[in-house]
Amino acid sequence: MPKNPRLKPAASPVLRSTADFARHVGLARTTVSRVINGQPGLKQKTIDRVQRALAETGFTPNAHALHLKGKRTAMVGICMEDLLTPPAVRKLATLQRLLRDRGFSSLIEVFTPGTGRDVVRHFLSMRVEAVVFIGHFHREEIEARIAELIAHGTPHLVIDHYGLKNANTVSLDRSAAMVALMNHLLDLGHRSFGLLGIARAPASRYDRMTGINAALRARGLDFTTATLSLDHLHERRNDFDYGRKLAASFLAQPHRPTVFLALNDAIAIGALRGLQDAGLKVPRDISLAGFNNQDISSMTSPTLTTIDQNIEATIATAADILLAQLDVPPRAKPLVHVVAPALVVRESTGPARVA
Repeated sequence: MPKNPRLKPAASPVLRSTADFARHVGLARTTVSRVINGQPGLKQKTIDRVQRALAETGFTPNAHALHLKGKRTAMVGICMEDLLTPPAVRKLATLQRLLRDRGFSSLIEVFTPGTGRDVVRHFLSMRVEAVVFIGHFHREEIEARIAELIAHGTPHLVIDHYGLKNANTVSLDRSAAMVALMNHLLDLGHRSFGLLGIARAPASRYDRMTGINAALRARGLDFTTATLSLDHLHERRNDFDYGRKLAASFLAQPHRPTVFLALNDAIAIGALRGLQDAGLKVPRDISLAGFNNQDISSMTSPTLTTIDQNIEATIATAADILLAQLDVPPRAKPLVHVVAPALVVRESTGPARVA
């Protein structure tokens, strides 16, 4: 008998709970729960029946209900400073992948000033196994949140923001990064340095300034006379445009530095465009260096000297440290791990031009 083309296939049942699913399968809810939770003592045909129905209906048990019963959520809360830069996105993606490979899901929130308390309490209400912070935050606020997590016995880790009270941290040694970059430039004869975006950067500026100052002192040079910043002249909105405007402002000065050090690769590339628009050659007329080793830094002309953050190694270490905190007594002292940077020398830095 031919099928009636006007008849629609039966709609899949709406299953909102384990009880609904059990009725659909025709088994007791306790039996279905035992199959879902992998408990022993069940007949294989019962297990196959439930698994087949799960596949056919797409039903997923309520994870929140599971943790209310005392079961682990296998969930990690991740607080991001922002999602506006490629390195931040790459760190998040790498961490999420590593956690997923180890059986953990991620709950992600952007931690903006003033929202930290609500974010952390949301994580705690969801019974996350641990909380990770990625980025640089307002010190008093994040230290208060860390204290709250410690009081609740919830493991935590901070990636990037170094020197926080009682915080377990994994961070790039930005001071060492600047020492390595400065020594490279000093060996090329540079003695006058323009700082692009560094003086008004977030918390990382202190580490960077420390490294620049240490390298200059080691060569008998004074930070104040050897460096110049014009960050205050422009509002930082788009980093490429910010770098271009800063370069133009430096070129309007009676004496310009022989090299620019940028907060990141985007600002450096913006400055490169500004220098080239003014008819200058890099590095013949002026050298330029960035930070982060983004993919685009190897595609510019000239290619960009920069610092690689070793993100894969940083996040792999962070994941190990974070998960090692689970199901063990909290440490008496916070764990602080520093990741070594890598200087990537390319075409944008050369010998200082002699006036």
